[in-house]
Amino acid sequence: MRLLAGLAAAVLTSAGLVAAGTAQASPEHPAAAAARATGSAAHPAAVPAHALTGYWQNFNNGATVQKLKDVDDAYDIIAVAFADATDRPGAVTFHLDPAVGYGSVDDFTADIKAEQAAGKSVILSVGGEKGAISVNDDASAKNFADSVDKLMDDYGFDGVDIDLENGLNATYMTQALKAVHAAHGDVVVTMAPQTIDMQSPQNEYFKTALGIKDFLTAVNMQYYNSGSMNGCDGKVYAQGSVDFLTSLACIQLENGLDPSQVGIGVPASDRAATSGHVAPSVVNDALDCLTKGTGCGAFTPPKKYPGLRGAMTWSTNWDAANGNEFAHQVGTHVHGLP
Repeated sequence: MRLLAGLAAAVLTSAGLVAAGTAQASPEHPAAAAARATGSAAHPAAVPAHALTGYWQNFNNGATVQKLKDVDDAYDIIAVAFADATDRPGAVTFHLDPAVGYGSVDDFTADIKAEQAAGKSVILSVGGEKGAISVNDDASAKNFADSVDKLMDDYGFDGVDIDLENGLNATYMTQALKAVHAAHGDVVVTMAPQTIDMQSPQNEYFKTALGIKDFLTAVNMQYYNSGSMNGCDGKVYAQGSVDFLTSLACIQLENGLDPSQVGIGVPASDRAATSGHVAPSVVNDALDCLTKGTGCGAFTPPKKYPGLRGAMTWSTNWDAANGNEFAHQVGTHVHGLP
């Protein structure tokens, strides 16, 4: 879904009409400042209470081509998209795309360390629109966990993001992620389900999130490429509105996830997804509605959730192509939440 977003823009890139370049940095936020002040090196600071997540594209589809060091400083979690399937069921690997401009893997891992020294977490995303990775038995669960563990050790990734859009088995994915957590106790685990995957705690994605609740970092559901969906009050809400964001987040918040494990995922621009892009002000209104009870539309949540984790976007590259509007406006708002 997101991998193909903006293919039309790729034509513009080939014609030299979409520029690539270094992102303009947002003002340094507290987590990065604290990490620098304490002189932290390879290991990242803990994910802040209110965090901004962005996907970094390990490919060129017409968005701004970036190295990790070009990602705007507002992002607390950078999800490298994507891991690749192997010939072993469930196992994943990672191949650095020459299109992103790194001269060597060592240069890439050096950038990971630099981001971590600045207080960021860099994780590996598994899946995407074309991610054909199946974890559906004991053997594939072990293969998945072992391969993720190895990639964390080899590249220095801080964790894993589950963005499987073609089905997920809760029993075995939970088993696999618990094995990763057993090997790396400080692992950062995020998830990016589609809206349909989080309509009920009986859905496989939702069951997986609840199954790893004791170490799950955040579920940043994709509030886009969706169409209208049911909110937690049973009413139907249209994509692209503050009510869509708040009423669907409410389902997760009222059915077992801690507010610190819930984030709002939206496209960085109208070119980043087929549908569902909203102005940063709409995201900020939704964050305020959920955390403070202000800025709501027709839907009012049953209570306030001041511990809400924050927001996510696809992608840092599309954000850069859009002047880093999401990082500057939503990032500043997320970091300003009480």
